[in-house]
Amino acid sequence: MSSATANGVTIEYDVRGEGQPILFVMGLGGQLIDWSDEFVDQFVDRGYQVIRFDNRDIGLSTQTTWETPSYFRQLVSFVLRRQVKNVGYTLQDMAADGVALLTSLGIERAHVVGASMGGMIVQEMAIGHPDRVLSMCSIMSNTGDRKNGGISAALLPKFAR
Repeated sequence: MSSATANGVTIEYDVRGEGQPILFVMGLGGQLIDWSDEFVDQFVDRGYQVIRFDNRDIGLSTQTTWETPSYFRQLVSFVLRRQVKNVGYTLQDMAADGVALLTSLGIERAHVVGASMGGMIVQEMAIGHPDRVLSMCSIMSNTGDRKNGGISAALLPKFAR
């Protein structure tokens, strides 16, 4: 594995194969190794270059020092369908990290694939940097719109238990 300074943070990454690049973006709390070697090899065997990386605050990438909102504050924001204020960085920042990593690797455009929160990040890449995205695949994710795609309020008491 290697690291690069991208968008002002150090990003740990791994590149396998040669051919058209695919950038894999893992979700909240997931490391690059959560894209298993066996899974990645299926793309490499089909002639793709696979880039997977640790998002900031994950694995060997830069660990930031901002104070996370309390669980209670996050829950209230979720129930009221409002965004938590004063966060250390945004999904747009994380999308810019991925684009900056591609730049540091000399890659002009790539297919982008994201799982869970990684799906939200690649959506932000496609919206904010369409000239850098060949195609986008968002797996097990949503748009981040707090009015749509959320869980039913009837399930909240079950989470409390």
